[in-house]
Amino acid sequence: MKKFLIYLSFFILLMVASCKMGPNFKKPVLNNPQAFLNDSLKGDTLVYDSVYNDSLMNLAWWELFQDSNLQELIKKAIANNQDYLIAISRLEEARANLGYVKADLYPKVDISAEATNSKMNLLGPTNESLDRFSIAPVLSWEIDFWGKVRRATESAKASLLATEYSQHKIMLSLISDVISNYFLLLDYKARHGIAQKTYESRKAYLEIITARFEKGIVPEIDVNQAQIQEAQAEAAIYLYERLIKKTEYILRLLIGENPGEVVTEAKLSKQIVPPEVPPGLPSQLIERRPDIREAEQMLAAQNAQIGVAQAMRFPSFSLTAMFGVGSNELSTLTSADGLIWSVGGQMLGPLFNFNKNKRRVDVERERTKQMLLTYEKTVLTAFKEVEDALVEISTYKNELEARRRQVSAAENALRLSKARYDRGVTSYLEVLESNRQLFDAELIAVQTFDEYLRAYLKLYKALGGGW
Repeated sequence: MKKFLIYLSFFILLMVASCKMGPNFKKPVLNNPQAFLNDSLKGDTLVYDSVYNDSLMNLAWWELFQDSNLQELIKKAIANNQDYLIAISRLEEARANLGYVKADLYPKVDISAEATNSKMNLLGPTNESLDRFSIAPVLSWEIDFWGKVRRATESAKASLLATEYSQHKIMLSLISDVISNYFLLLDYKARHGIAQKTYESRKAYLEIITARFEKGIVPEIDVNQAQIQEAQAEAAIYLYERLIKKTEYILRLLIGENPGEVVTEAKLSKQIVPPEVPPGLPSQLIERRPDIREAEQMLAAQNAQIGVAQAMRFPSFSLTAMFGVGSNELSTLTSADGLIWSVGGQMLGPLFNFNKNKRRVDVERERTKQMLLTYEKTVLTAFKEVEDALVEISTYKNELEARRRQVSAAENALRLSKARYDRGVTSYLEVLESNRQLFDAELIAVQTFDEYLRAYLKLYKALGGGW
């Protein structure tokens, strides 16, 4: 009967120790659309590959922008960018923290050594002193009755995953920033070239107008108008020189280097547009986004904290054991007669703390609600970013075609205006307006092509790295 009670007590102990306080995490179910609103391309819906979904990040997507200089900048950014290196360090910190928290599941063994000399006699004066020496390993273990440590470990595991997804999020943003600023640099260089060409053309025409004025063929106001146009074009050159330098410095910062020139012979007009968006993109692709996965794991980590808080409302049980040697003489410390040992248990629980532990649970529940709302907002933001990118790709493509027709028409209009002015058919104001329209049309066309390329970049980023 005695053995039966011992076994029963041990069984009950195991059963109690196997429970965990607090709710288990369940992935939130959101009412998301099955397809994207602005995926207007006709065709069958793509089959969603769950294996592909589990891929955190497909780095091959940025190779679709076929520029060797750009690829080299991206490699340098991944190797040297301080923000990304910090993210890697935070991942290692989270991994170490998981091991730190998980260690509380197991017994702890310490070593205790003592050497004392005392002279104390409560019954009266004495000249004798007492020596005592001891050394013993000490085992202590807080039994995880209510699952507090296991919930804390669960939270640390989720935090580790969230940190890993955060690292991928930072990498995705880093690559996107490099590509975006690289295209912007090529954009500014192209606009600088247009300003330089326009300045040289206007300067040459100013010389012609000045010569005509000196011969009394045209009025002085024509000279002044030509001077204004030349100065405007020259000012634009300095504007784009300034923007080029500032963009180069941003790129150098992204690749972890001091400010300096970014050497590239690439032209914006020679950049290859990525493949068109395939028809019927499934909305589940958005689940690959690292920020969504990070938010999900942060929610899981916070959910586990409810269990930790609930477990703190109940008593904790600890076991301690010591087995070693002790003696009044250091020379006989290791003798068999000097063995010492002790075994004990302790229960410590809250009794009355003005509902502090209950409020702790309420705090963690509210924090979990906040994390859930953050997760929902992250998903909604992700859908918006995808829709924005799809709209930009389709509209910028059509706008670019219109802008190029505008440039062609403006070039012909300027040629005709100059011919009419040379024959005295029209005033110089017509030439001024045609020249201004061509300059503006060329600048806008270049900017539109840059925006068109970056719209693809936004879509790749919005989908977590391509499709």
